[in-house]
Amino acid sequence: MYTIAHNWVHFKIPPLSLETLIGYIEPGNLDCRVFQHGKLCWDDMGTNGMKIDMRQIAANVCAGLMALMIGVIQAGARERPVVVELFTSQGCASCPPADAFLTQLASRDDVLALAFHVDYWDYIGWEDSFGSPDYSARQRGYAAANDRKMVYTPQMIINGSDHVVGTRLRDVTDLIDKHLARSGHDIAVHIGREGGRVRLRADAQPAREMPLMVQLVRYMPEETVAIERGENAGETITYTNIVTEMVRLARWDGEAPLDLEFEIRGDEPAVVLLQYPDFGTIEAAVRLR
Repeated sequence: MYTIAHNWVHFKIPPLSLETLIGYIEPGNLDCRVFQHGKLCWDDMGTNGMKIDMRQIAANVCAGLMALMIGVIQAGARERPVVVELFTSQGCASCPPADAFLTQLASRDDVLALAFHVDYWDYIGWEDSFGSPDYSARQRGYAAANDRKMVYTPQMIINGSDHVVGTRLRDVTDLIDKHLARSGHDIAVHIGREGGRVRLRADAQPAREMPLMVQLVRYMPEETVAIERGENAGETITYTNIVTEMVRLARWDGEAPLDLEFEIRGDEPAVVLLQYPDFGTIEAAVRLR
């Protein structure tokens, strides 16, 4: 059931033991699987009487750490989150199952789930406390970009390109899997915050032929609402990742690396989306932690 309305990379290196870094090594077996040059010697570790070359160990450990870091960076890029936008309304009787499903999706590290509450159902008895004409306009923009004449709730849009009814859980999951399988690491994104200042850096390899819109999205992680009137009268519904603000920060040509600084206020979580203009595909997304 759905209702139609007409009209650069963060990473963490886990704790590592020496054995993890250099493989299993014992006196008499100086073959190191991680490091490809140099050798380890042993002193007072049995009867071999060999001495430890600490400078060589340090060089090898540094080389191994660099290899691990590169691997973690590449893995992080491959795990770039898929953006799922849910267009929903407190006044839509078909929406609560999709709202609950978005809550499940929001718990995944590989999904960036956002709830955009529209306002075009407010007239039927309950004014959505999160609804905004801006989010209705965003949904209509997606519809127009895909030659569609109607908008509806609940609708999910995956990475700005695939449109699906928000209660079709299997279809949504399959589309997320499809985008995860496609995700590459051709746009490296790094974001960091110091007080009220945020620095965003991005680099596209290869360079993009079209510009990308850099958009900041703020959201409330969770809010429970007791609905008194309308189609969901008497229901108490918990909503997740409710978008409260979406602003355009810049237009990036996708050729030269992006280095952007901007101010941010408040404690609400934030994400940045890199999206082609006119409601095109979302090419990259990053959370501000």
